[in-house]
Formats: sequence, structure tokens, C-alpha cells
Amino acid sequence: MYTTTMEQYILDTNLFFNMEPGLNMGKNTKEVLENITKAARIMKNQKKGEIYMPPRIVDEFLGFFDSQSLPTAKTFLEYVNIKSPTITNIQFPASTFYNIIDDIRQRSYRGLTIAEEELVGAVKNKTIPDPNNKKEFEIAVGKHTANLRARYRNATRTGFLDSLADLDVIVLAKELDGFLVSADEGVIEWGRKFGVHEIEAQVFGKKLLAFVREEQVS
Repeated sequence: MYTTTMEQYILDTNLFFNMEPGLNMGKNTKEVLENITKAARIMKNQKKGEIYMPPRIVDEFLGFFDSQSLPTAKTFLEYVNIKSPTITNIQFPASTFYNIIDDIRQRSYRGLTIAEEELVGAVKNKTIPDPNNKKEFEIAVGKHTANLRARYRNATRTGFLDSLADLDVIVLAKELDGFLVSADEGVIEWGRKFGVHEIEAQVFGKKLLAFVREEQVS
């Protein structure tokens, strides 16, 4: 466990690109990054808080930028502590893993049910053309495929941890005894099940903007 008087915030990727439930620190990702970079610098200099991101989250984050906007992203990362969670030392209650297995089982069943429903719907559809007419066949089948993918994704991934990067932010928040900051429903929900501290993205954004405004006034 880390001992420090500074609050520690572990950030998720979606905060910078999902403007609706995000940090509310700008109208677009560029504005958000510029403001959070200022705030992170001030907060760190005043020893009032630090920002952390696991390497997998950093990789996801950087993947959203092209060569023109990449320098802005890298400037922000200068004020971020990049750290992997120490997974060999962190312990969680067994009940958490029972919840994970039960959730996976239920999601798998829902996914199978959806696939069966879409298959029945496709068979009942009398408008599917001859498979030998490749173009028309792909157009017709594509509608069913798209619907299946959307429903399956919603059933199996919404509200769940669907990547190791998601788990990284939760485990790192637990290790540092810091605050998990995310706009992802699944990360937030499972962060609570793992027993980590959290702060709403918009509340965290207000705290950061307060640092920026404080510097502007002074």
C-alpha cells in the first residue's frame, strides 16, 4: 500500500472521448486534454493530487490520436504516473469471483438466446435471395448479422469488464487506495464490487477546473 498525503486518481480511457458523461472540461478532446494537463500540473505542483494510468490504458488512449494531435496527448502524459498494477500482491474476496463467473454464465446464455432468435428470424424471412446471387444475398443477410452483433454485444459486454485494461484501472485503484475515475458503466459497477474508491467523472472534472481557475485568478 502506498503512503502519501496526496490523493491519487486512476483514469480510464473513455473520459477523454465520451463527452456526454465525461469530465465536462471542454467541447472536444483537444480542449479536455489542454485543461486537464494544466490542472494535473498545478495539482501535482501543489502536492494535492496525482494522476495515474496503467500502460494498457495509455496504449488505448494514444491509439485515438493521429500524428497531428499526438503531441498534445504526449504533453498530458508528462503529468501522468504510468504504472502497472502489482497483481501478485493484491487480494480480493472470493465472492467477487463468484459474481464474475455467475455474470459470465448469464451473459453467455443471453447471447445464445439472441443468436437463436436471430436465426429463427432469418429463416422466417421470405425475402432472402438465392445464395448464388452473392451481392443481394450479402445485403439481405447483412441486416440480420448487424442486428445479431448489436444485440449480442449489448447482452454480453454492456455493464461488464470486457478487457484487461478495464481490470487494470480497478486493480491499480485498489493497490494505491486511490479514486477510480471512469465513464464506463461496467468499470464503475465492477469497481464497486471489488471495493475500490470512486469519484464521478463530472465531479473530478470540477475539481480539476477549480485548480485552473485558481491559477488564473492568482
